[in-house]
Amino acid sequence: MYLSRVEIDQGNRQKLKDLTHLGAYHSWVENSFPEKFGQDRPRHLWRIDTLRHKRYLLVVSAEKPNLNLLDKYGVPGTAETKNYDPFLEKVKQNMIYNFRLTANPVHRVTQPGQKNGKLYPHITIEKQKEWLINRAKNCGFEIIKDESGIYQFDVVSRDWPLLLHKGTKRVRLSRVSFEGQLKVVDLKLFKQHLISGIGKEKAYGMGMLTIIPVRA
Repeated sequence: MYLSRVEIDQGNRQKLKDLTHLGAYHSWVENSFPEKFGQDRPRHLWRIDTLRHKRYLLVVSAEKPNLNLLDKYGVPGTAETKNYDPFLEKVKQNMIYNFRLTANPVHRVTQPGQKNGKLYPHITIEKQKEWLINRAKNCGFEIIKDESGIYQFDVVSRDWPLLLHKGTKRVRLSRVSFEGQLKVVDLKLFKQHLISGIGKEKAYGMGMLTIIPVRA
C-alpha cells in the first residue's frame, strides 16, 4: 500500500476553477493512475486536509500514482508518495492512537412498502458522533473514554460540498471530520478499514481514517 500527498495550488485561479466539485477531485485522483483504467480498476481512498492554511490531497492506494499527474492541480513539485506498509505493520492490538476521519454519516429510513429504504444524512453533531460510536466496533476499534465516561473525540469540521454527475442534477454531500483517540480492539479488521475506509461515498473523498501513535 502507498500513501501519497500533494499540496493543492490555491494560488492558481485556473486550477481552482477546475476543482469546483467533488467529481473533479475524483477524476484528478483516478487520472493519477493511468495504467488502472477499466471496470476492474481498484478504488482509491482520498481526502482533503487543511493544515496551517494549506490544503492537501491525501491518497491511499495499492499502487504508486504517477506523480506528474498527481501534481496537475498541486503546487508544482509537492506531490510525494511513500510505502504505507511499514507503518501498517507497526499497528498493534490494544494500542491507542490519535485519529482523524472524514466521513459521510448517514442513516437508512424505510417507508411502508419499501424494501431497502433511502439514505439520509445525519444533521446534528450529536447524531453524527453517535454514528461513529456505533460503527467503531465493526471497524476494529473503540473510541477512548475519560474517567467520567465521556468519549474523547469531536467533530472538527462539517460542510456540504457539491457533487456533479454527468447528466444528473447537482447534489450536496454531508462531509464531517472527526478527531480524537481510539483503541485497536480487532487488529485485522482495523487494518482493513485503514486501507478500505469507513462508510459511504468513498469515491468522493469520504471514509479515510488516519492515525498517529499517542506519545507516552
